Amino acid sequence: MHTTEESYRLFEEKNKEAETGGGEEKIEKIHKAGRKTARERILTLLDPSTFVEFDKLVTHRCNDFGMNKNKIPGDGMITGYGKIDGRITFVFAQDFTVFGGTMSRANADKVVKVMDMALTTGAPIIGLNDSGGARIQEGVESLAGYADIFYRNVMASGVVPQISAIFGPCAGGAVYSPAMTDFILMVRDTSYMFVTGPEVIKTVTHEEVTMNDLGGAMTHNTRSGVAHFVADNDEQVLMMIRELMSFLPSNNMEDPPTQPCTDDIMRQDEKLQHIVPVDPNKPYDMKELITTVIDNHNFFEVMPFYAQNIITGFARLGGRPVGIVANQPAFLAGVLDINSALKGARFVRFCDCFNIPLITFEDVPGFLPGTTQEYGGIIKHGAKLLYAFCEATVPKITVITRKAYGGAYCVMSSKHIGGDVNFAYPTAEIAVMGPEGSVNIIHKGKLSEEKRAEAVENYRETFANPYKAAELGYIDEIIYPKQTRPKLIQALELTQNKSKTNPPKKHGNIPL
Repeated sequence: MHTTEESYRLFEEKNKEAETGGGEEKIEKIHKAGRKTARERILTLLDPSTFVEFDKLVTHRCNDFGMNKNKIPGDGMITGYGKIDGRITFVFAQDFTVFGGTMSRANADKVVKVMDMALTTGAPIIGLNDSGGARIQEGVESLAGYADIFYRNVMASGVVPQISAIFGPCAGGAVYSPAMTDFILMVRDTSYMFVTGPEVIKTVTHEEVTMNDLGGAMTHNTRSGVAHFVADNDEQVLMMIRELMSFLPSNNMEDPPTQPCTDDIMRQDEKLQHIVPVDPNKPYDMKELITTVIDNHNFFEVMPFYAQNIITGFARLGGRPVGIVANQPAFLAGVLDINSALKGARFVRFCDCFNIPLITFEDVPGFLPGTTQEYGGIIKHGAKLLYAFCEATVPKITVITRKAYGGAYCVMSSKHIGGDVNFAYPTAEIAVMGPEGSVNIIHKGKLSEEKRAEAVENYRETFANPYKAAELGYIDEIIYPKQTRPKLIQALELTQNKSKTNPPKKHGNIPL
């Protein structure tokens, strides 16, 4: 029989053992590399003194390869819940100091427990990944653990926000859990993701590639589009997650959290009058327009380095969170292509899942021509963005700043696909294509150079303006650019109680 004091001492020893994980030496090694431990990451992410840990003393159940003599409380996975800005959030973090953060059946069960609780309580799930992958000593049991997590990722999709931060390695089957979450954040130079590593690639395809080039943070933020954000260090990632969470509701049954608005909702900026150039072929930075219009000029951009011809991100208008989708004339003239359609569609669907109104700024000359795009399936991929906007039932407000040509006009949240309030600047041009191309097709080279120039000018006067669309009711209001902020806030107030449901069905068949 233990005395009470002995029981308490044993409890304290077990607690200390769990908290030191793989030992002080391994913790020191992580600190020397300028990184945080799993436990430190959780404490940095959550509001002070709010973390409640579950399954702190769980150990693995493997008896092969001498593993029965090597058991550490917690088993390399820290799970529990806490608060971010006062709201309950579930979290799990892989501890690289314990068996390289590898996934055992026991710590998969820990993750499954918090994911199930997040679903039943309607709270977000944040995964902090830093792992050597499946624990090889356990064979199929560790794989089964991964699959259980994958299944819950899908069940939770669209019900509660799921965020993945990659702090170190994430390879093999382990990549598919983050891939099914809503947002992935990576750390420059220290994190990487790939299905097969450089050695396997060299053996199979004879390609030589470094881990960083294959699956580093910038590779996935610029080339593959797998990741959404990149940070310089562990702390910056955690602060980015906190900021991201401030725009999101806890679950799909709630509205996103509003904040008191200290920025004048009737603010009009004269500089907006001159942002869109007179020359229709001259680029301008759409981000300048967005940041001028939104609350406190604070734009939280999503995927800033990928498919830069489209801009996606979160902001507030009158204190309310909104999702912004905008063409970027400063990059590839703002055309839609495969990558931008995928980026836009994914973002639109996320906002629709979580009741975040969509604001679209449109200046699009069309879809990018070329065999690369056609062979790559621009028809199918462009249809994803169209499908996403059509499917979305949240408030949809569109501002046409300049070009709205062809099918791209239809795709960018036009009136015809369910736009609630559609504005246009006096500089808007809504047509099947630009004046030059249109005259070439209509007159097929039958005109002299002088007559052709006249026909181009006539076409420009007829269609390179918003009045035809306004006459037909396709544009609700033509506004001065400087009125954009108050007009958008009014439109958000108008649509805040919007109630629309799509026909009952199991689910649609988006052109994947």
